[in-house]
Amino acid sequence: MSEPVIEFFFDCSSPWTYLAFSQIESLAKEFGARLAWRPILVGGIFNTINPSVYASRDNPVPAKQAYMRKDLADWARLAGLAIVFPPRVFPVNSVKAMRGCIFLEPKGKLVPFARAVFEAYWGRDLDISQDAVLSELCQRLDIDAARFFAGIAEPRVKEQLRANTEELMRRGGFGTPTMFLDGDDMYFGNDRLPLLRAALQRCAGRSS
Repeated sequence: MSEPVIEFFFDCSSPWTYLAFSQIESLAKEFGARLAWRPILVGGIFNTINPSVYASRDNPVPAKQAYMRKDLADWARLAGLAIVFPPRVFPVNSVKAMRGCIFLEPKGKLVPFARAVFEAYWGRDLDISQDAVLSELCQRLDIDAARFFAGIAEPRVKEQLRANTEELMRRGGFGTPTMFLDGDDMYFGNDRLPLLRAALQRCAGRSS
């Protein structure tokens, strides 16, 4: 019986991704699935194939915007997370943080680092584009900050983030979070996790 594989394409600049990130590990564990973390830069996707995101920010629909804030609060309450839209910096440049996820994965620290980045930005209104903020997170996680900043400047790390982002677009993705089950079964958004769960249940039924 082959184990299912969940690829999780993500950018820490999205609150909906924070919600999915907080649940995807337990979902994978429940079904014995292998979880592949795929950091991306969602701004590159918006610039290339999904500029409607910028148009909606420039010309928001007040009623829709108000409901989105309520919807996010409802989802955060359900997930047990403290998520508040950053009043000072939004959107945020997440490139250093996402390169950090790539640099830290071989060291086994991608998940705690990404979790700390999500919490810093969406829970504490800290600007994760700033070196001082990332340095603080490194200190909390026992990560050598000098090595971290040297690492995220390495060409291989920059190229991997670019390659992940381009790959997602080639495979039909247009935002974050995007999840693939076993290569080609795509799910977009935190609210699609129940559909991913149902697909995993079907896989388990076929394998039993």
